[in-house]
Amino acid sequence: MISQEICLLPADNERLSNFCGYTNVNLRQIENRLNVDIANRGNQFKVTGLDESVKAACAVMQKLFESTESEELTAELIHLAMQDASINDLLTVQGETDTPAQKNVSIKTKSGTIRGRGANQQDYLRKIFAHDINFGVGPAGTGKTYLAVACAIDALQSEKVKRIILVRPAVEAGEKLGFLPGDMAQKVDPYLRPLYDALYEMLGVERVEKMIERGIIEVAPLAFMRGRTLNDAFIILDEAQNTTIEQIKMFLTRLGFGSTAVITGDITQIDLPSEKMSGLRHVLEVLKDVEGISFTFFDVRDVVRHPLVQRIVLAYELYDKKIKSNL
Repeated sequence: MISQEICLLPADNERLSNFCGYTNVNLRQIENRLNVDIANRGNQFKVTGLDESVKAACAVMQKLFESTESEELTAELIHLAMQDASINDLLTVQGETDTPAQKNVSIKTKSGTIRGRGANQQDYLRKIFAHDINFGVGPAGTGKTYLAVACAIDALQSEKVKRIILVRPAVEAGEKLGFLPGDMAQKVDPYLRPLYDALYEMLGVERVEKMIERGIIEVAPLAFMRGRTLNDAFIILDEAQNTTIEQIKMFLTRLGFGSTAVITGDITQIDLPSEKMSGLRHVLEVLKDVEGISFTFFDVRDVVRHPLVQRIVLAYELYDKKIKSNL
């Protein structure tokens, strides 16, 4: 780790305010992308991190500050500036050597401190903090959705994003929304209950309800995402194994600037009609070599529910292997 100091001139308060952003949101975007820490007093900045990341951050900061003379900085402009500086290539090279030295991640919520249990869950948390699109795939009880919700709350509380959007396919096991009683919100609620439960546990029922009323937390069926561009948001797509190929492609292309997406699912519990291929199963093959996207695969060893759940998952895995071997 090294530290480097940089002085941005001229010392113009208006330009510095533009550069740093409201509550330093622009600095946080650079920090998150480059895995550095930025501290400042006036126009004096101190950047701490790995050698190449610090050098890249200082260069990007100088370039962005120069642009404040004529334009208002936005998440889009900062993203493009880092893209022009070939930040992705830098992060790829560093990622190959830095992972073992990374610290365990912990998230503080109203219900207490949340940590990943075991190496796989810890790796999942680190990847979510470091990537814009993340996949968590594995059996029930491995913490895929719970940890993603915790990361979303952390991002909101630290003002890395302005809202949380929780999404689920709204048709499962052949049951169509039209057959359920009530208006659209009441029809969708049963499918989204696991997401509500995680939010209630971490933030409290009253606070969650207020945040939903104010639009800070949005819970919606996947179909409602069509045509939208989601900026400055933390988006979770749960039960992604029940999306079609077209639906998951549509969801992934909604991602805007300053946003993080986590897609979770269990490809052993697909409820789609037999003639339809799971969008999750398909996208894992299509995107496996795309840079900037992380994949975490959980197995029976990562199950953190009742010990019987672990045994049940293992029993089904062994049964499926037996059936396939007899074909």
